[in-house]
Amino acid sequence: MTIEPVGNHRSTWGEGPVWVGDRLLYVDIESHKVISFDPESGNEQVWDVGQRVGTVVPRKSGGLVIAGDDGFAFLDEESGEVTPIGDPEPEKTENRFNDGKCSPDGHFFAGTISLVKKEGDADLYRLSPDLEVTKAYGPVTNSNGIVWSSNGETCYYIDTPTKQVLAFDYAEGLLTNSRRVVASNHIDSSPDGMAIDENGHLWIAFCHGACVTSFDPESGYEIERIELPCLETTACAFGGPDLEDLYVTTGVHKTEREEHAGRLFVIKGIGVKGQPSHSFGG
Repeated sequence: MTIEPVGNHRSTWGEGPVWVGDRLLYVDIESHKVISFDPESGNEQVWDVGQRVGTVVPRKSGGLVIAGDDGFAFLDEESGEVTPIGDPEPEKTENRFNDGKCSPDGHFFAGTISLVKKEGDADLYRLSPDLEVTKAYGPVTNSNGIVWSSNGETCYYIDTPTKQVLAFDYAEGLLTNSRRVVASNHIDSSPDGMAIDENGHLWIAFCHGACVTSFDPESGYEIERIELPCLETTACAFGGPDLEDLYVTTGVHKTEREEHAGRLFVIKGIGVKGQPSHSFGG
């Protein structure tokens, strides 16, 4: 197994990686950036979207969709133009959108975070293909990683302060029958972004924990832990031609000085493939 930094961009706070075609998309939240990285050529493209941006996903009809300070919006890759769609929390100035992903049936789920850690003051939202924004689950405090099983019938979700992964039955944009499937209290750090592999195992980046850890949601047991040279490991996504590589975003610690803090990392040789990402259907 190898772990190395890739690309040239150094994020203040990287997040939300997603593999699309032959490139990785991710965001630099505090620097207001969306980044596209092509590992084959090494090319990077960076868009300044003018607001803190928590996540980015591809749009089936072309272009990208983001969720940030001002809610959901389209991002035109050619012009860099940001077109607002809807903001469910315009009055909550101490909240912003955080991580999110698309479901297999084309809904975009993204949630908010209370920046002042006000318990229960945030929610998980759904942007439907018809561009309707509705509350999908809540209340939460720090909405984070979200993924779906290969058959699309189970959704896994993290509200970071709970240190748990919830599972929901999923159908037609609705989350029902919530239950806890993983508890990470034994890890002295915060569960952040999440990916899922071909075996249905969950890979979770632990903020302040310098690691990515895989869990079996059936048993709740930890399977493997991979240490990284950055305390602030924020999110992960499988990528590469066969989805055999694990990309990990990182952030800059408030006080510690680390050589590669904020860099994008790639882990090769894990021995498992990821599941394909999904696009927004609207």
